[in-house]
Parts: sequence; structure tokens; C-alpha cells
Amino acid sequence: MDSTGVPADASPEEREAAQGASEAEAAGQAQAQLAELQAKNAQLAEQYMRAQADMQNTRRRAEEEMAKARKFAIESFAESLLPVADSLEAGLAIQEATPQQIREGAEMTLRQLKSVLERNKVIEIDPAPGAKFDPHQHQAISVVPAPAGSSQDANTIVTVLQKGYLIAERVLRPALVTVAAPR
Repeated sequence: MDSTGVPADASPEEREAAQGASEAEAAGQAQAQLAELQAKNAQLAEQYMRAQADMQNTRRRAEEEMAKARKFAIESFAESLLPVADSLEAGLAIQEATPQQIREGAEMTLRQLKSVLERNKVIEIDPAPGAKFDPHQHQAISVVPAPAGSSQDANTIVTVLQKGYLIAERVLRPALVTVAAPR
């Protein structure tokens, strides 16, 4: 027998038939492997498409949630401001109020507003005179000589012209201040 499994004394026709059968068997195996690989490829392509669709759906849902969060994030804050607006309207509705009553009403409304701001993490930046100037929280409007007779250092706050505000530890508006000049 030779390497193809055909007896050595076989006729050329038998050898050719055996070789043809061997090639047909190899072709059949290649066809089976090809079909198996094509099926695996189709399965992987389907898994990929499903993963892509899942990713797009997740991204779309996240974007929708972010849009809703942005849209309604201020709702709680606005709701807490409504009583302040009601107080202002009630004060303005009084036709014969005395200056003292108007002042008392304005002070109560201001306390109400400050309370709402604090509950919503909006905190005043109101530095005391002599406090160190902080460029992250203060905006220097002018540099003035230190008051006479004071031991105020350079780059310290002399006066606060307008309070600043923080929201959740982030500067919403810096305090406007005047700063002592170097001597």
C-alpha cells in the first residue's frame, strides 16, 4: 500500500478513483468547516449587533435621564422660593402700611429668603474687615490705603461692597471688596 491507502498493485484507474475519493472527502471536510465557521460568524455578528443596540439604548436612556435631571433640578429650589414671593406680594398688597411695618415686613422676607438659600446650599461670602484677601472667593474692586491708626496688613479686606455667594462650595458670585494697599 502506498501513502494514499491504495494497494501497490492497483490499476491506474483504481488509483485515480481512490485519489478522487480522497479529494472529495477533503472537500467535504472543508465544506463542513466552512459551514461551521459561517454559522459561528453569523452568531458573533448577531451578538455584536445586540450589544450595539443595548449600548445605544443605554446611552439614549442616560441622555433622557440627564435631560430630565437638568429640567427638574431647579424645581425644588423654585418651590422653596414661592413663600418668599407670597410674602412680598402680601406686603405690597397693604395700602396703608407705615414705614415701620414696611421695614419689618422686608426684614422678615429677607430672613425667609436667606433661610431658603441656606437650605439649598447657597451660602453667603461676607468676609470681615481685616480678613485675608482670597482671589478664589473675593473680587478686589480697588486698592486703598490702610485706615489710619490701624495695623491692617496689605492684601487684607478693608470693606465689603457686595456679598458673594457659594453654591455647594462653588463660587456663584465673588464678594466685591476693597483691599488694603501695601505700605
